[in-house]
Amino acid sequence: MRKEERASTRREFLKNTGRMAAASALAGIAIPHVHAAENNTIQVALIGCGGRGTGAAANAMSVKDGPVKLVALADIFQDRVQGSYGNLKNQFADKVDVPQDRQFVGFDAYQKAMDCLKPGDIAIFATPLAFRWVDFAYAIQKRLNVFMEKPLTADGPTSRKMFQLAEEATAKNLKVGVGLMSRHSRALQQLAQRIHDGEIGDLILLRGYRMHGPGGFMQSLSKPANMGELPWQIQRFHSFLWASGGCFSDFYIHIIDHCGWMKDDWPVKAQALGGRHYRQSPEGVAYVDQNFDTYSVEYTFADETKFIMDGRCMPGCYDNFSSFAHGTKGAAIVSRSGDCGGPSATFKGLAASKPNRLWESKVPPDEGNPYQNEWNDLVDAIRNNKPYNEVKRGVEASLVTSMGRMAAHTGREISFDQMLNCEHEMAPGVDKFTMDSPAPLQADANGKYPVPQPGITTKREY
Repeated sequence: MRKEERASTRREFLKNTGRMAAASALAGIAIPHVHAAENNTIQVALIGCGGRGTGAAANAMSVKDGPVKLVALADIFQDRVQGSYGNLKNQFADKVDVPQDRQFVGFDAYQKAMDCLKPGDIAIFATPLAFRWVDFAYAIQKRLNVFMEKPLTADGPTSRKMFQLAEEATAKNLKVGVGLMSRHSRALQQLAQRIHDGEIGDLILLRGYRMHGPGGFMQSLSKPANMGELPWQIQRFHSFLWASGGCFSDFYIHIIDHCGWMKDDWPVKAQALGGRHYRQSPEGVAYVDQNFDTYSVEYTFADETKFIMDGRCMPGCYDNFSSFAHGTKGAAIVSRSGDCGGPSATFKGLAASKPNRLWESKVPPDEGNPYQNEWNDLVDAIRNNKPYNEVKRGVEASLVTSMGRMAAHTGREISFDQMLNCEHEMAPGVDKFTMDSPAPLQADANGKYPVPQPGITTKREY
């Protein structure tokens, strides 16, 4: 397929899904507004009680437009439920009403937690992404509003499912937030408007970097003998592509998302490289995870604009966690530090120096935290019945991220359409998992898992 045809196919897909979403939104007008609990308290259930989920629940209970109360917790690990409960109860004593009989453990815990809510309440999904479509489908059935963490998908089949579920949620007038908090950074919102208004001319290059030491669970040693294979892979989710999209998807999606936002478009293709430089721990024990520890992706937009995304998880190297935009009239610092660290700024010419500065963002003190902003925005939409569904964009960001990851893992140029239509579903049957289910990824006789082999395995990532 020629380049022009590929770009057209992708544009038609995005245009058509937008039309379907718009049609669903119109259908939703005939549906009565779904209110939260009659006493005006929005009840929340947290599904996935790790650090990010606990943080999201804290943001929920800190919204400007309360009251909000946490009423249920769910995870497959008992210690995470207990740890999350203790942390949140200490911070928000009067807003946490989760007795023992509303603390659920197991693969069906997500259903039990959501069963504690009324239509119009909020379910938080902070489990590994493989479970996102399963949780979302049940929330739609229960007529619940949702906040779901990123990434949303790691493969084509689940991306297509999530697009469909997004339309169903809009048709039911449900409000859905996605944890790509850069979109709620007031500094980045100001910058995006200036770039789109032409302050630095037409964009010709974007650059993103996330380079630091190993993080999260990106590197793993062999499974301990006292733990089941499936729970262990879920616990070490960054190590396994089926559970998280690997460190590439989980770590780099924020910068990929906000650079696409600055361009006001998504890349149509990617070529990439990467490698596993460190195959053993400092003690000489072999790692068994599926990640590369370096990645460099060249994304290309339909107009041939380039976006370079570099990632590295290595100790002792130069660290850089930032993003930049270059136009025909000047340049911009998108994020100075971290996923969306301000202030953002624009400059005349190429040098991002103070004498060249055109503008620098200024944010009200009470809107400086994008994690809190996204919750304030979601609850405002719920209470005032504003259209609000970030899932389509969240799936697109996840697909573009996966496109770059697959390009590195296969050694091939991968298009948006190829990623969307790739039939490799990494965790089939995830909705039927029990504690005794086999894991989607199986180890060999030496306890090692299949890893990407660029140029050898090219139709799928492993």
